[in-house]
Amino acid sequence: MAARRSSLGFLGMFGRSSDLRQLDAALRGADLHPALVPEGVKLTIVNLMKDHWPDEPPPQAYAQVACLFSYCIAGPEAFERSHGAQPRQDVERRIEAAVDAGDSFDAQIVLMALHAKLVNTEVVEHYGLSAD
Repeated sequence: MAARRSSLGFLGMFGRSSDLRQLDAALRGADLHPALVPEGVKLTIVNLMKDHWPDEPPPQAYAQVACLFSYCIAGPEAFERSHGAQPRQDVERRIEAAVDAGDSFDAQIVLMALHAKLVNTEVVEHYGLSAD
């Protein structure tokens, strides 16, 4: 008899948090399947968002974060094919500002993607990113 996997477990009992469901939906909207992003990375993103917006992240924040994260993973060409030239330019301006600022919310998202080794090599090279 084959062993059955129980759906009861800590996360299974209580379901996914609203924050993680919103982030998953935003990642899908940014043409990045949530299964490609490790759960620990998604939890870190949600925690960074909660730190940045102590009351509650506004609904549009999830789409903005997912768009930035999707660019970091996909790279400029794939991102542009999926989203268009203007969204690519908008995200690139955000990354340039994040690199200049060093400790902004966007910089934290990019750095977290870099530490997770998910950033496209073209993005790393273009912006001179390093995890130092």
